[in-house]
Amino acid sequence: MPVPESRPDSAPVPESEHPAVPRRDPRMHWAVTLVVIASGFLTVRPLGLSGRGLAVAALLVLCSVALLVRHLPEARFSPRVVLVGMSLGVVASAALIGVSRTGSSYLFAYFLVGHIGYRFPLKWSLPLAASSSLLCAAVLYFHIGPGHHQLAWGLGLTTGLPVVAGILSRSKQRALEAVIVAAESSERAAQAEARTAVLTERSRIARDVHDVLAHSLAGINMQLELADALLDTGDLDKVREANHKAHSMVKESLKQAQWTVHALREDALPLVETLAAMLESSGHRDALTVIGTVRPLSARGTQNLLRIAQEALTNAGRHAPGGTVAVRLTFAQASTTLTVRNGAATREVTAGLGSGMGLIGMRERVALLDGTLTAGPVPEGPDAGGWQVEAVIPDESDPR
Repeated sequence: MPVPESRPDSAPVPESEHPAVPRRDPRMHWAVTLVVIASGFLTVRPLGLSGRGLAVAALLVLCSVALLVRHLPEARFSPRVVLVGMSLGVVASAALIGVSRTGSSYLFAYFLVGHIGYRFPLKWSLPLAASSSLLCAAVLYFHIGPGHHQLAWGLGLTTGLPVVAGILSRSKQRALEAVIVAAESSERAAQAEARTAVLTERSRIARDVHDVLAHSLAGINMQLELADALLDTGDLDKVREANHKAHSMVKESLKQAQWTVHALREDALPLVETLAAMLESSGHRDALTVIGTVRPLSARGTQNLLRIAQEALTNAGRHAPGGTVAVRLTFAQASTTLTVRNGAATREVTAGLGSGMGLIGMRERVALLDGTLTAGPVPEGPDAGGWQVEAVIPDESDPR
């Protein structure tokens, strides 16, 4: 039997075209149909080319055609056309019981009603099944026609019962198809989520590369251009100074690149230990203060906080050379706060360094964590004239 599609009971359920839905072996159904038809032609009598024999032959042909129709694809025929054909088959099977004297003519009614229950919604299948019961019972009860007087009229009532088996089979197939469709939808959603995760990871790596290299490369390029321009003046001291600054920036860039590669390779770095090591490598020993009870954050939260701290420290070194640096990590009940504050510069600031994208990158990172970021100058206190960056992220439900 064809597998029905999930549709409301207001319309017939057409054959499912879903290739993943397991179907019953069509060869078995063809075999059962051919056995019923062959049984009818071999046992139903009289059978001939004239009189009652011709009527029996014609009704046998109609019932056989109605049985064969169930093997045709529903998409090629209008549901109402199929309904009319099934209705004619029910009438023909009841008439065959009355016209024939012997044989298995009642089998046509049973199989047609069973297929009606499978193929049509309740509002159509139940009336057709009731009609088959009433017609077949009436033919036997009122002895319409000369045949089958030995059959009890109650047998005619039972011809409507196979509709229950058809309805149950149809419901089972619809439920199976719904499960498979839901599984495929879930798989498609998982694939889309995986593609989104890949794009997000690419964006994260791009931000990491920018945070580490963009500012340094711009500064190195400027120092090299300055050294090239000073060669024409013959001021070798300033050339050496520019060259020395360029070498220092290269070393700093390599150091920061090592941190980034290490972070990209690790699923979850220890936040406090990594921050302390980062500060020490930047020349700011004992600059980290931890407030509250330390707890592990998610890998994503740890990596983004480390990158924010790295960017803030890099900016402090460029825009406030020689200034003090203090980093505070606060573990509150439902959030974690990272504060990076630097004092005013005590050495000459090289103008023009940086691409101006560092703060934007930090805001993007905090936005990914549904947190907030504030950044601005320090107006008063011992660090007046410096800069402060503060990132607050909420705790995630499943830290890893």
